[in-house]
Amino acid sequence: MKKQFNHLGLLLLSWFFCDAILSADEPTKLFVEAVADHPNQDGAAFFEKRIRPVLVTHCYKCHSADSEEIEGGLVLDNREGIRRGGDLGPAVVPGSLKESVLLEAIRHDNDDLKMPPKEKLPKEVIIDFERWVEMGAPDPRDGSAKVVREEIDIEKGKQFWAFQSPKKHAAPSVQDTAWPRSDIDRFVLAALEQKGLKPVADADPLTLLRRLYFDLIGLPPSPEEVESFELQYGSAGSNQQAAIESVVESLLNSPQFGERWGRYWLDVARYGESAGKAINLPYPHAWRYRDYVIAAFNADKPYDRFLMEQLAGDLLPSSSEEERAELTIATGYLAIGTKTLNTKDPLAYELDIADEQIEAVTLGMLGLTVACARCHDHKFDPIPTKDYYSLAGIFRSTNTLYGTVKRAGNFRWSDLLPLPTSINLPIVIRATATDPGELSKARNRVKVLESTIATAPAKDKFRLGNELAIYENFFKTHDAEGNPLPFAMGVQEKQDPADSELFVRGEPDKPGQLVPRGFPQVMIDNGKAPSISAGSGRKELAEWIASPNNPLTARVMVNRIWQHLFGRGLVSSPDNFGAAGMMPSHPELLDYLALSFTENGWSIKHQIRQIVLSRAYQLGSSYDAENFAIDPDNELVWRLNKRLLDAEAMRDSLLAVSGQLDLHPPIGSDIGKLGDFVPKADTWSPDARYRSVYTAVYRDVYVAEPLSLFDFADASAVQGERASTVLPSQALYLLNSPFVLEQCDRLAERLLELRVSDSERIQKLFVICFGRPPTSSESILSERHLQGFEGISEGEGPDLEKARQAAWSTLCQALLASAEFRSLN
Repeated sequence: MKKQFNHLGLLLLSWFFCDAILSADEPTKLFVEAVADHPNQDGAAFFEKRIRPVLVTHCYKCHSADSEEIEGGLVLDNREGIRRGGDLGPAVVPGSLKESVLLEAIRHDNDDLKMPPKEKLPKEVIIDFERWVEMGAPDPRDGSAKVVREEIDIEKGKQFWAFQSPKKHAAPSVQDTAWPRSDIDRFVLAALEQKGLKPVADADPLTLLRRLYFDLIGLPPSPEEVESFELQYGSAGSNQQAAIESVVESLLNSPQFGERWGRYWLDVARYGESAGKAINLPYPHAWRYRDYVIAAFNADKPYDRFLMEQLAGDLLPSSSEEERAELTIATGYLAIGTKTLNTKDPLAYELDIADEQIEAVTLGMLGLTVACARCHDHKFDPIPTKDYYSLAGIFRSTNTLYGTVKRAGNFRWSDLLPLPTSINLPIVIRATATDPGELSKARNRVKVLESTIATAPAKDKFRLGNELAIYENFFKTHDAEGNPLPFAMGVQEKQDPADSELFVRGEPDKPGQLVPRGFPQVMIDNGKAPSISAGSGRKELAEWIASPNNPLTARVMVNRIWQHLFGRGLVSSPDNFGAAGMMPSHPELLDYLALSFTENGWSIKHQIRQIVLSRAYQLGSSYDAENFAIDPDNELVWRLNKRLLDAEAMRDSLLAVSGQLDLHPPIGSDIGKLGDFVPKADTWSPDARYRSVYTAVYRDVYVAEPLSLFDFADASAVQGERASTVLPSQALYLLNSPFVLEQCDRLAERLLELRVSDSERIQKLFVICFGRPPTSSESILSERHLQGFEGISEGEGPDLEKARQAAWSTLCQALLASAEFRSLN
């Protein structure tokens, strides 16, 4: 009978969507603020790192302005040339794989058009070019016809704002002295007044409450929490801010805070649980790093210490085995990146690992695209290639241990770091028989495999090798009685740390001069580089990055915090503070926040508290035509940006409102239970009810559907800012997904269990879903929907119960699939 009534629910659903559109007063109507494209520098960085080096190495000899004879009239050393093309037309058509002749040439699909002519580029490189074209072929090179090499002026580069230490600025005076509640407000208001703008009205209390809950813990407030806040806020009189402060403190101290804000860091840390790329083997122990991050945010671990532990935890002193285990696990930050495990050349692999780590550290912690200097001097920032290799020497002097199983095709298998067995660490590993007889059989099978693989037919070697690898991995990770042992991914010092050569164009077969280990010159005060007296230099690197004197570290983090709370950073390119990034909208405010951050013990919770208690954060999101005409992107914060819930908040909210969310964290990760290979099909269980931060993250295979459709992070790269899209596939998922429909049924059951009238249930439903009571028109339409179900007003027995269940389920579906449920005002 439920299906019989679904069309009525869909009619109501369309009413909710139309209502949102008709009530929008902005020129662009629904969600314009949430999905507006902010300038993003990822494309330029991708070009510099993945595309330009290949063009330089394989193409410029015949297709550059310096070529003795330009083949086919095609010049590839500038943006204008590559898009104009040559005799065969445009080499690259942004966004079109089919029309880009360059792709046809490098694929070698056409016998008459093969470039490079003598040897086909590796598959990974071709995929990079395809991805680049799909991105719109971002190309930061100018249109000049000649490649001009300029020497990098380090001293001149130091004058750029990002390489200058933050300066203490007094809060500016403002005309409207009654509006500011803090120095943050004064900086914001002064910038607004300078442009003739006025902030919109404050958000209403319930809108602010919902905003705080999602921003701080990623979950909606329960009806009981809404009611409690209304009572406290209503009885506070002139001290209503105290009621808000009470909520903020409660949320900051909630264990769900670390799950919300730890996930933000996992995006930056490119957290994934498999190696990705060609041989996509699992990282069964990556979850320990995930749990370390969540615990660090909940404990408000000082951010400088947090960074030092991830870079050099193995080199820091510890007072107990528990602390030593924590510090070991923290270094998983350097080990969890992608890896090309089928690389046969050990030097090429070592250089690639160092490159991946340099990119993660400099993008994530410093907001600089240092990795672009691997093959050539940085084209925008004053970072010469030798500075890149000064960092490479540090990471080449480090052993990275990630624990992929030794098997056919994996030429770069690795051990793990053992953890103390005396502190009862949780262990999650694939179930294996530990009966003594079974263990004896397994050991005998290993002997048989070792003696027969060498002489086995070629067709059997792969299968037998993989079987042997599974046994060997088992015995390495279990004790003599078959009990699993605790391990972690991480790093340790090499016994023979050494400086790195500078490899010309980044090619392993072209070593040049040795470069002393060190740090980018542009960020070294007065030419005094921290000395590396012994070891890899990671400890010195960690101390330098975590120093309050580093001009970027604090700025980058407070900008990330601001971005998550306002929907846009003060620097809108959060992973690029260099010359190719965006200038800060409020430079004095950025410096004020950075200095406040370090002066208050690098406390992330203090920084968040300071921001959310400002009046700027508590603004409404209403439209103002005059402000919009002057500042359409809301760079100056005359209102709070409307935002879409991210993937985790979306899924977790669906479970929360239906009463199905399990707030008890699972132990480990599903990937640790699946064996030694990443599955080829989606093993995501829709029955999982824990928070989304605990779902397994398999690279390059799939992401669980409730997350992938709503712009989940790319686990292969540092991602300080996710995409925010509104797509038909998302709406279809919310209408048709068995997971969503189940939550609608559970929510309906939750409402029908209440011994109240239908009008009271409608009130409850809107508070559950939206954190507010319904308007009068919403109540009337909802009651009409319920009354429209045949038999709901008369009759009795099973048919009546089915009709009521269907009526309420479809009403719930309308709200859960609506624009308001998915957005944050």
